[in-house]
Amino acid sequence: MSFREDSGEGRDLQKPFLHTGSWYKMGSRQSSIMGSSTQVMRDGSVSVLFCVLIVALGPIQFGFTCGYSSPTQDAIVRDLKLSLSEFSLFGSLSNVGAMVGAIASGQIAEYIGRKGSLMIAAIPNIIGWLAISFAKDSSFLFMGRLLEGFGVGIISYVVPVYIAEIAPENMRGGLGSVNQLSVTIGIMLSYLLGLFVNWRVLAILGILPCTVLIPGLFFIPESPRWLAKMGMTDEFETSLQVLRGFDTDISVEVHEIKRSVASTGKRAAIRFADLKRKRYWFPLMVGIGLLVLQQLSGINGVLFYSTTIFANAGISSSSAATVGLGAIQVIATGISTWLVDKSGRRLLLIISSSVMTVSLLIVSIAFFLEGTVSKDSNLYGILGIVSVVGLVVMVIGFSLGLGPIPWLIMSEILPVNIKGLAGSIATMGNWLISWVITMTANLLLSWSSGGTFAIYTVVAVFTVAFTAIWVPETKGRTLEEIQFSFR
Repeated sequence: MSFREDSGEGRDLQKPFLHTGSWYKMGSRQSSIMGSSTQVMRDGSVSVLFCVLIVALGPIQFGFTCGYSSPTQDAIVRDLKLSLSEFSLFGSLSNVGAMVGAIASGQIAEYIGRKGSLMIAAIPNIIGWLAISFAKDSSFLFMGRLLEGFGVGIISYVVPVYIAEIAPENMRGGLGSVNQLSVTIGIMLSYLLGLFVNWRVLAILGILPCTVLIPGLFFIPESPRWLAKMGMTDEFETSLQVLRGFDTDISVEVHEIKRSVASTGKRAAIRFADLKRKRYWFPLMVGIGLLVLQQLSGINGVLFYSTTIFANAGISSSSAATVGLGAIQVIATGISTWLVDKSGRRLLLIISSSVMTVSLLIVSIAFFLEGTVSKDSNLYGILGIVSVVGLVVMVIGFSLGLGPIPWLIMSEILPVNIKGLAGSIATMGNWLISWVITMTANLLLSWSSGGTFAIYTVVAVFTVAFTAIWVPETKGRTLEEIQFSFR
């Protein structure tokens, strides 16, 4: 039975939440009438890049949420009379909401598509920022943070999956890394704008990425692999054609995707018991492992409370140092975006976690020694500088690999028929550990800054070993080839 025949029933049962748009189906005669501007839109790389730039607004929102608590801590605590533990709860509640969003993200993305999921994610983000901006007490503050987190939880799963599913294999690494690059841009924007506006205005500015994302979704195609899985053959081929260019022969890629969808038994319901099979548990173990280790490295503790950490290190202009840290993170992630399709995912992960191991160890030792010397001594100032440099190097190391690549690998290695369930599990694991880190970071730092970074150092060492032993190289392989290799 052909794919088209086998999927006919599925096509009637399922439709994309947002349609691809009639301009994608224009013939060559219509195209020539429209002129050169339409021809530019039809170029494959331009089409894919345009789609990535639109959905990248979601991760910018993600990063803005992560970075918001750092420049606003003192003002919110003062204005709403919060305790340290209450503000720590506020900072971590986005992770609680993200866990709920992560649990739902896979099924939402499978049921209504990648674009529909992003539309749904944008709405609670907007409501959440408004609630924070107009908060008169902690209840509205907490509710807004939870709503933001729910939207971010969906975004964190859907965006890397969508990018991986639309990108050609030779561009997938670089385009996939745009996800994390956008997160770092969002973090830097929150740090930078936090220097000039109060926390209520900053929350209003947080609405902007999603308000642009919503209309932008109407101008990009749905994921062709999701359309193929849902049995919508005509829509699948149309979406793939516009992504690759109207002059490109897509017959080979169409055949590979059809064969992959047919071989996965798309109609069979995947249960937790099915994940015990090696073709499923191994990629799931790698995906969960990398996303959990990414957060156990302590990165969100550093980014959420970087202003406080710099102040503890003796830096007088800690807010400006935080902005500088955000800018460095953007640059390092941009370098990773350029390198990932050249050097490969696995090598960058090993280098990244090795750099983090060394830098975290230096930071830990510097903080331990600071506790043994007088604050008026020259050595205390030197140790403060060493700890700040160590933190900067740690963030650079993270941005080169452990930041962008776990999301990229998760979106590449999970088979299409378990991507919804397994992706939700992996994303929830990431946000669960992120919640633990952000909830405990302030408290651990008040206990012992040196001890806190010693714990993060041990995690970085384990990450090197985990990557060297278990993580496969996915560079230069199609999604179908990667997933077939686990059988």
